This record gives sequence, structure tokens and C-alpha cells, in this order.
Amino acid sequence: MPITTNNLKVETKDFDKAQIDEVINALHAGLSDNFETVSVSHVNCPDLTQEPFSLAKEGICGRPCLVDIGGVPNLVPLVKRDVYYDLSHLSNWLDMKEGLAIGAGAGPWKYVGVNSELIANFAFGSGTIEKSMSYIAKLDPETEKPIVETLPPGENNCAVLLNLLCSEGKPGKVIKVECKNRKGGLNFVSCMRNAMWKRFPCKFLGLGGVFVIKKGKAKLHIMPDFSEKPLNSDEEVASWLKFVEASSPLTCLSVFVTSDAEMDLRVEHTHCFSKHGEGGHYHYDTTPEEVVYEGYFVMAETVYRVNRPSDEAHFYCAF
Repeated sequence: MPITTNNLKVETKDFDKAQIDEVINALHAGLSDNFETVSVSHVNCPDLTQEPFSLAKEGICGRPCLVDIGGVPNLVPLVKRDVYYDLSHLSNWLDMKEGLAIGAGAGPWKYVGVNSELIANFAFGSGTIEKSMSYIAKLDPETEKPIVETLPPGENNCAVLLNLLCSEGKPGKVIKVECKNRKGGLNFVSCMRNAMWKRFPCKFLGLGGVFVIKKGKAKLHIMPDFSEKPLNSDEEVASWLKFVEASSPLTCLSVFVTSDAEMDLRVEHTHCFSKHGEGGHYHYDTTPEEVVYEGYFVMAETVYRVNRPSDEAHFYCAF
């Protein structure tokens, strides 16, 4: 049975505050070091239910928070199959009657049949998932061909780890980021996270949102089925993962924080999907001379650390 809310430890920590104009200036400066063309502004959130964003609710505002569930130690060196989460409890963990959840995690292997990437995108209510538009990306066990498909209504679970931006799903003011033609070595998300850390080195800050790779291609990975051999290093993880190159447009759901705040937080995590059947874990664009990004982000108010593993991963894993 999936782990229920009754036997989970939920820790919380408020993010520090920062003036929105300072955040915009920090992002603009950091992104300008990495991209030829950059625009960062504070705008009214567009209707994100529309393509190419296709979210389960219109906006990402209203009590925005980050949720970090489980973690990499549940996956390495060997998977803990009993760590399996029922996300219909999300409203209880957050004390939020209804809202939107978007983000990146591990798919529900009991339903999928194998390990997979979860691209979480659902509207939740009190003790229920009201509207699921989530995807999973998996590898065909026989051909190893990538497969991206939607999860059916009623499949409300995930395994081992999940990173979410949650909010009441309302319209409001958001940070719009547009970038073209990458000239530096950082990916879009890492560049923003690095820019925030450099500008606010003494603050604990977190952002989440949705962005689209409008032009160009990107390197993604899809986890194969759980490894029967212990994974004890980054090199072993890299050999195990299946890397693919995906074409735009790609819709990416992303969260990042400036530090782990001694809570073993995942500092950044981004998964993506597309209408043309490609998706997975975003690493970076592979066509820097033509890439175009457009994204909408919010500053989170609180982080909820759910079911933090008792042990730690002793190396970095980009699952």
C-alpha cells in the first residue's frame, strides 16, 4: 500500500523574502552572462491551461510553496520499493483546500510496470486529485525505445522522490523570463539558480514555474527500470541512465532553491513533456545558437519537506 499521510514526517521552513525588482535584476544579470538576448519582467500570469503550457489550472499564484518528497537515497544504491506515495494526501500535508501541483519525480512503477520519470501536473482538492494532466516517460523494456504517455484519472501515486511547485492555481503577478541563443555553459535553470545565489548569498530562496523550449533541441534522460546492481557513483548512474535528444516545443516544469537549508533539499529539478511524444528529465539545450526559452515563475513562500530519508546520498545524482 502507498505510504499515507498518517506516518509521514512533514517539516516546514519559510523562505526569506526579497524585493521583486532585485530578483528581476539578479535574474537578468545572471542570464545575460549565459544568453545573447534576455528579458525579465513582472507581468500578469497568462492562462497557463492554454498550449503550449497545458497546465491543470490557469495560474501558479496563491500561497506558492515548494514540496520536496522523499529523495535520492530512496533510489540509490538500490531502490526502496516500499517508498510509494499517495498524492491525494497533498492537500493535508500543505493544509491547502485546493490547488495546482507541477513538478518532477519518479513515476508510479506499480501502475507503469517499470521505473519511469513523472512529469506531475494536476489539480488537487481536499483529499483528492481533481484533474490529472500528468505524464510519465519510460523505456520500453524490450526495445528501450522512449515512450511518453499520460497517466489515467485515478492514478495518484509516485515513487521514491518528487519535487513540486504547489499553489492555489490562481492568476496573479509572475516573473516572465525570455532568453535566446545560449553563449555560456550553464543550462537555463542552473543559470537562474546561480544568479539568485550570487545576488542573495545569505538568503534562502526558492522559485518554481513552467517554461517552454520554443526552438532548438535538448538533452534529456529517462530512467531505465530499477537497477539490480548497486549505483555507488555519478559514473555508475550516468552509465545506467538512458540519454536522448528531444525536439522543441518542450514544456518544462521546474523548481529550484538557493541552498538545501540543511534539510537535504533537491536544489533543482526539471522534467518536460511534449505533444509530439518526447519528454523526460531536462539537462540542457543542445542547439545553443538557436534555442529560445519562455518561462513564468513565482517566488515560493514556504518549503514542505515530506518524508526526508534518514540516510543521505553521498554523491550527486541528477535523476
